[in-house]
Amino acid sequence: MISVCIASYNGEKYIGKQIESIVEQLGCDDELIVSDDGSTDATREVVASFGDGRIRLIDHSSLRPKRVKYAFEYVTHNFDYALRHTRGDLIFLADQDDVWHSDKIHSTIDVFRREDCLLMLHDCRLIDNVGEVINDSYFRSNKSARGIVRNIIKCSYLGCCMAFDRRLLGKALPMPDAPVPHDIWLGLLAEYYGKVYFHHDTLIDYRRHDTNTSSAANVSQFSLVDKVAYRAAIVSSLLGRVFFDKNKFFEEQKS
Repeated sequence: MISVCIASYNGEKYIGKQIESIVEQLGCDDELIVSDDGSTDATREVVASFGDGRIRLIDHSSLRPKRVKYAFEYVTHNFDYALRHTRGDLIFLADQDDVWHSDKIHSTIDVFRREDCLLMLHDCRLIDNVGEVINDSYFRSNKSARGIVRNIIKCSYLGCCMAFDRRLLGKALPMPDAPVPHDIWLGLLAEYYGKVYFHHDTLIDYRRHDTNTSSAANVSQFSLVDKVAYRAAIVSSLLGRVFFDKNKFFEEQKS
């Protein structure tokens, strides 16, 4: 079973096209979970208009943080909630404003069968707000590569380009209270606990516009002090989770 998660907020302009590109690839038993963060536009109505039983619209608005330091924290909290509602063995993350290519799910399943990985990250094309291609390879322009230290310094992980085995949720949830983006968190934990595979096919159109709240878009605008604090939060959260996991293992062995 496949689960796809979208964290939505005021996405009426693009979310319909994104959902269309996803559901046409889903099987009868798969699911698309849209966790809405209290949209004040017609996002919920657009989602509901599909009338598709595979689409589950859930409400995160009552759990939305009252105040955060960085905009991406809203998205991280919302994805945490969406992931807790998944039932699938293979989990995809999707942004509300992108467009999936028609072979995304098929290609991803092939990679997992062939590579036996914990997480896969694929390439994407960058498009503008009207859908014009502005960069045909995120991997190439970002010099994307594996490596925990490398990705703490310069992150390659985009949640919208991720799919991962359900086993990763046991390590990743709950997500940290510290300001750590969901995609970086999942990517680094997958590198620590298993195999990450970088797939060089472009499987989505990744839309960049003024209202993006991706971690990559935010961090590039940080002050030097914030950049240092941001990376310190990632390191401390990662070490804390790994230490907790090892301590839990030893306690279980004693009992």
